[in-house]
Amino acid sequence: MIIVLLGYMGSGKSSIGRILAKKLNYKLIDLDDYIEEKENASVKDIFKTKGEIYFRKKETEYLKALLKLKENTILALGGGTPCFAGNMEVILEEDNAVSIYLKGSLPFLSEKLFQKKAKRPLIAHIETEELMTEFIGKHLFERSQFYNKAEITVLTDNKEKAEVVEDIILQLF
Repeated sequence: MIIVLLGYMGSGKSSIGRILAKKLNYKLIDLDDYIEEKENASVKDIFKTKGEIYFRKKETEYLKALLKLKENTILALGGGTPCFAGNMEVILEEDNAVSIYLKGSLPFLSEKLFQKKAKRPLIAHIETEELMTEFIGKHLFERSQFYNKAEITVLTDNKEKAEVVEDIILQLF
């Protein structure tokens, strides 16, 4: 089975994916890391040198390939992955995959991301928490139509990662 973790930046896809993979003895693949390895460049550099269209094309190509894996895998997507090129439908149509939306509220994500913005190029320039909330709110509004198609939704607000992992396991098995 392929467990596909999706959600907005900061929702815990990578960190929860690591814990879940260890607990279930599954392989973990972070799609952005996989793309960086295959393209021999960081996501930031791919965007800068080859553009978003190239990146999104490669993202879809690699997503489709990874969904065909036969071994049990946790696949942590980038925040935008489900929102482009029919990727959400590709995920939902894959018999061997189950999609899980790690859902954080706007206040929770804004506060968390504002504290860690320096590590995230997309939001590093945002100067106040109010502007962060406005930015994320707009993004969440645009992306929620894709995220909400996931087969399972797990709320992440103010929960320890281990508790989120237990919620996922309860809903899966």
